[in-house]
Amino acid sequence: MIGRVAGLLLEKAPPRILVDVQGVGYELEVPMSTFYQLGALGSPVALLTHFVVREDAQLLFGFLTDGERRSFRELVKVSGVGPRTALAVLSGLSADELAQAVAQQSTARLVKVPGIGKKTAERLLLELKGKLQPTGQALPSLAYDSQADVLQALLALGYSEKEAAAALKTMPADVGVSEGIKHALKALS
Repeated sequence: MIGRVAGLLLEKAPPRILVDVQGVGYELEVPMSTFYQLGALGSPVALLTHFVVREDAQLLFGFLTDGERRSFRELVKVSGVGPRTALAVLSGLSADELAQAVAQQSTARLVKVPGIGKKTAERLLLELKGKLQPTGQALPSLAYDSQADVLQALLALGYSEKEAAAALKTMPADVGVSEGIKHALKALS
């Protein structure tokens, strides 16, 4: 079992990278969240890994954080979700955002990930419930349903998770959904 790879970054071609570990090149597939945090070619890199052996291939997946790797491992345990789909989920959502989506049972956030339909999203939410723990870097937990609805509206309008979270922080707690959306849009403009 290969649990960690440390060496020099030789190639970057999303989602694949090549890491030279003392003369041996390891080809890894990484989620985009990890890919964007890697340094330039030739820079040192250390990744936690998950090794998959199949009848037709041996695949190595790399992650910068233990939270990403744990989320990946929980995702591949779900019926009908393979390593590539799990990688797509972690490329579309951070490990904390995934944990928060599962805690809130938010299919809307999961179906935004390419390759995840409504049925797969519902299965993920059902099977992952209680298994993923956020590390505290995700959006703050939403106390009110109106805030969750405002968040979903902002995401549907194309705003990023960070922009939406910043707008929600400026919103009064007792505001309804329609007023909250108006307030958030004013804050974003």
